[in-house]
Amino acid sequence: MNPGDSDGASETSSVAAKKNSKKPKYSRFTQQELPACKPILTPGWVITAFICIGVIFIPIGLASLFASENVVEIVDRYDKDCVPSTYNGSMLEFIQSSETDKTCIKTLTVPKKMKQPIFVYYQLDNFYQNHRRYVKSRSDKQLRSKAFADVVEDCKPETVTEAGPIVPCGLIAWSLFNDTYGFSKNNKTIQVNKKGIAWKSDRQHKFGSDVYPKNFQQGWIGGAKLDENVPLSEQEDLMVWMRTAALPTFRKLYGKIEEDLDANQNITVVIQNNYNTYSFSGDKKLVLSTTSWIGGKNDFLGVAYLTVGGLCLFLAISFILLYVFRPRPLGDPSYLSWNKNPAGTMN
Repeated sequence: MNPGDSDGASETSSVAAKKNSKKPKYSRFTQQELPACKPILTPGWVITAFICIGVIFIPIGLASLFASENVVEIVDRYDKDCVPSTYNGSMLEFIQSSETDKTCIKTLTVPKKMKQPIFVYYQLDNFYQNHRRYVKSRSDKQLRSKAFADVVEDCKPETVTEAGPIVPCGLIAWSLFNDTYGFSKNNKTIQVNKKGIAWKSDRQHKFGSDVYPKNFQQGWIGGAKLDENVPLSEQEDLMVWMRTAALPTFRKLYGKIEEDLDANQNITVVIQNNYNTYSFSGDKKLVLSTTSWIGGKNDFLGVAYLTVGGLCLFLAISFILLYVFRPRPLGDPSYLSWNKNPAGTMN
């Protein structure tokens, strides 16, 4: 056999082996040889970081709590108070009857001066708007354009009537909140502005100006009725309601009072108690609230900042004391496990 032939065969097999090899191509990236910042967490750096976090977070927490405390809020539950005593044992019968008077008058006392704008909310408890079948029961195409008025397959069970497709279709629209509130003080009506309560994106993009309610609430009666002469892009109560809540207790904006309310002033509220929460043991509350730079009344953000800031300061002080009373040289090899327990020795 010719020696040259054997050399050629070995080269060929070598090339074939390289082609079949799964070894990745060498690069500085795959071999983690790129320049990188590798900070060494010395006691000084760790203590400084904890102190900085504490010094920043604690003032933010105090400012948040102070802002939350300055928010004036009135919360009044009315679902039980607005049912006559003769129906105390049969509230569901009261709310479902078309012959009972649903008008309810309540008086609220302003605890502190409330500066405009004063936001009016309704709050529902134990109402699961996040249920999968409920959330999916809508047609976004139908809401955007009249060209898709017949697109109702996702809206079951509220899809069509004998007169044609329901616009807007679906369970969310069908269950639209329909309690109403009227406010007055000293026999003078307080106007509630219901413009601008929905998101701008909803008004301009999600609800069409050429889409008008049609065949709505003509089957089972669920919630509110809609004006068939007003396009959906102007029906902001519907837009607010159709932004489904993630939790079973939620508030939705009803309107804004654009005048100040003085401390200890009595506000008369005329409530039309129409919405049925009695069948699922739900609660209804009326909320009047001012706002601050962090929004409505919410102590959680301030408490969270204070907790994290306080914990960081505590750890910083603990590390300082540990570093002072039990110092440890940086990079001391005697602390390595194999130096603590040489081979052949027992623990």
